[in-house]
Amino acid sequence: MTLHRPPPYTSREDGHSPSRRRFGDRIGAVEIIAGLLILLAIFRSPIAAAVGHPAVQAWTTVFVAIMVQALPFLIGGVGVAAAIGVYVPRSFWQKALPRNQALAVPVASCSAVVMPGCECGSVPIAGSLVRRGVSQAAALAFLLAAPAINPIVLIATAVAFPDHPEMVLARALASAAVAVGVGWLWIRLGRADLLRLPPRPELDDASRHRAFWNALRHDTMIAGGFLVIGAAAAATINVVIPERWVTAVADNPWLAIAVMAGLAVLLSICSEADAFVAASLTQFSLTSRLVFLVVGPVVDLKLIAMQVGVFGRRFAATFAPLTLAVAVAMALLCGWWLL
Repeated sequence: MTLHRPPPYTSREDGHSPSRRRFGDRIGAVEIIAGLLILLAIFRSPIAAAVGHPAVQAWTTVFVAIMVQALPFLIGGVGVAAAIGVYVPRSFWQKALPRNQALAVPVASCSAVVMPGCECGSVPIAGSLVRRGVSQAAALAFLLAAPAINPIVLIATAVAFPDHPEMVLARALASAAVAVGVGWLWIRLGRADLLRLPPRPELDDASRHRAFWNALRHDTMIAGGFLVIGAAAAATINVVIPERWVTAVADNPWLAIAVMAGLAVLLSICSEADAFVAASLTQFSLTSRLVFLVVGPVVDLKLIAMQVGVFGRRFAATFAPLTLAVAVAMALLCGWWLL
């Protein structure tokens, strides 16, 4: 006699067998939080002992101080950038900028004062400007100026350096010189085929309200993640690295400048928050910290990656080294003059 197995269970809605969820599909936020709570319960004794260590307490103090100071400026800057990307018509730029490229570059740079943005939004916005007929040089000048000389960044710098108001002027002048200088150089060195035009789906939503919140959430997650990395790195430098090593680097002016420029590229901190990280590195001179503040918003790993994805590798391979060289030179010049 032949035994017939019962048919597999089928759902009433579609008559098909429900798909089996893989193990990875069952892991969500609730499962992750539950797992962390279990690990904390199991390892509570060694965790409590580690947290009580003076070095850990010092690290936590520096990390939390940087985050508390920087977060309001970061959120405010990202909010302004999202509002500009959604509510300001992109055709406005083509009408507002001069047709002459040499004149359009400084005008686009100065517009960052009243139309600020952060690094996360400046790259796709620059692409949108090019798509609307704005010259590459002017669009790239805005890309460099928007995250560097907008009011939110300058106010954050003043708060981070209350005893050195000259840092605000030095940062503004050096960053503006970088935007204008690179823009003018791009008129001579840039080629139209180096830059590809990007889409920005979260800014193209049919509802402006949804587009605003999508852009705000997207940019806050990216910028906030890099802020956490930067704050953790600054706290580590202050606590873990031996003081004599930091002093040896800081005492050598040229080595300090190279190290701070390298840190700016590697840490990729949002411009609304980088002043607080720079202010915490008190072992370094004001000029070397100015290099950090000028280089970070215009060339770092995050920006290079975005430029590769948005404009292509050939563009990033030309634009990033050019921007880095001009940024270091302008920071040193303004540091020598004002600091």
